[in-house]
Amino acid sequence: MTMIVINIHEAKAKLSAYLDAVASGETVVICKRNRPVAELRAVEQKRTKPRPIGLGKGTITIPPSFFEPMRDEWLDEFYQGPLFPETPKPSRAAASRAAARLPRTRRS
Repeated sequence: MTMIVINIHEAKAKLSAYLDAVASGETVVICKRNRPVAELRAVEQKRTKPRPIGLGKGTITIPPSFFEPMRDEWLDEFYQGPLFPETPKPSRAAASRAAARLPRTRRS
């Protein structure tokens, strides 16, 4: 894989040739007044074959308790509980400790 460095004028004049070079695996750097401003490179192609099934077989185990019914307290909380449960607010001391850890910025 090589890198081709060109200026904008040359890129406009020979774009199709550089696209062919990119398709074959090369990278084209486009410069403006000899300073790099853009890079042409190939786009990764999508997978054409399906992924094989079962590659992770034996890496995880599911305990038998997973298949047991949930406890009634959990189900009641799930179905009758609040949609957005309230979270405890931090104390003023915890908030001031958190503010003390923030970096100080200069204001002009």
